Amino acid sequence: MKLGLNIDHIATIRQARRAREPEPVTAALMAELAGAEGITVHLRSDRRHIQDRDVELLRQVVATRLNIEMAATEEMVGIACRVKPHQVTLVPERPDEVTTTGGLDVVQHHSAVRGAVAACRAAGIRASIFVDAIPEHVDASRAAGADAIEINTGPYADAPDAQRQAQLARVAAAAERAAAAGLEVLAGHGLNYVNVTPIVRLPQIVELNIGHAIIARAVLVGLDRAVREMVGLLKT
Repeated sequence: MKLGLNIDHIATIRQARRAREPEPVTAALMAELAGAEGITVHLRSDRRHIQDRDVELLRQVVATRLNIEMAATEEMVGIACRVKPHQVTLVPERPDEVTTTGGLDVVQHHSAVRGAVAACRAAGIRASIFVDAIPEHVDASRAAGADAIEINTGPYADAPDAQRQAQLARVAAAAERAAAAGLEVLAGHGLNYVNVTPIVRLPQIVELNIGHAIIARAVLVGLDRAVREMVGLLKT
């Protein structure tokens, strides 16, 4: 299973001081050397962490795959079509949220999602959609023309022990449904070094996007070691 490292928090530290460092590009290159097979960033409308120049520089230097998380808005689609990352992942976005807290309601926002997917694919960009483990949202993602979905593992990661198995089963069912429909299946949100293994064992999931847990560990042990340890868990 591949690891896509989300490096938003590197930019969060930089923006806290409006400084020049730490540099997200440097973190991306170090992560690739340590075994990450993709780099993910979320370009938010409020630019709270990742900036436009970051995605432009990352597109030039990332050797694996650059995935830009973004809202399905005209502004973001325009940036994606100009920068041309390897993949975009459409996500919901609320101004007051600390981080993305749930999947995109593809049923409710089908027209906007379908339009964003079509524009990105026309520009040669793979399109993925971050969705909750809900059958209707998986089906709507396929109908919108997406190449892939990323299943929200937050409810699984946050569940009490007594409920975690049920949440895992929901993720597994969504992964099976998506794979049967011809979608590539990714997953992420809330995963860490303790809870990731059951997700790794789901055969339909080919990649995990993980950010906070790895960057938090990197503060204590260094980015190279933190990435290598997670890569090791994903290869077991």
